[in-house]
Amino acid sequence: MLRVLRTVRQTLQDLQLAIEGTIIMSATLKETLDAMYDARLPEKWRKISWESSTLGFWFTELLERDAQFRRWTELYRLIPVKEVTRQHKGWSLDCVVLQNLVTRFTREDLQEPPPEGVYVYGLYLEGAAWDKKKGRLIESKPKVLYDPLPVVYLYALNTTCGKSPSLYECPIYRKPHRTDATYIGSIDLETDLPPSHWTLRGVALLCDIK
Repeated sequence: MLRVLRTVRQTLQDLQLAIEGTIIMSATLKETLDAMYDARLPEKWRKISWESSTLGFWFTELLERDAQFRRWTELYRLIPVKEVTRQHKGWSLDCVVLQNLVTRFTREDLQEPPPEGVYVYGLYLEGAAWDKKKGRLIESKPKVLYDPLPVVYLYALNTTCGKSPSLYECPIYRKPHRTDATYIGSIDLETDLPPSHWTLRGVALLCDIK
């Protein structure tokens, strides 16, 4: 994030100087200026950051991500799995796995971080919907492409048991365009139907639906 902020700041400063005639308008600066005029994301910025359909969406994400990182570093202390393992007597790092629980809360309902683990919000289901009362996957509602998922609680658990085969391992992507580059990981979701049902439907979670 610091690299992105430095690059954006330097590019804008150089553009201002080039427009004033203080420095030469290089080919890279001209390409950046043309992209900004067309509301497109400059290629120089895209290479060090993330995809976005418009420059406006990208800049909004930049501000939101920066604000989120600042809150994390200033208000919360994220405890790594290794440190969590040390805090629990008898836990072995080899047996510690990451578990998740889809809560009934929205972002506004939670004002404090959990005593252990983290809350994750801002995920959207594509290809399915979420039953908040029963806490499980259901079929998509008519004409609804994306369904917001409630806050997810991620935590560590010391166990040698494998996960239940009845859970759907739902992949998470940064953007609607699903590629290896936008893949983040996965979480397990409750379902009354076989997990293969949702696999065939291509159900996934997205961080951004723009």
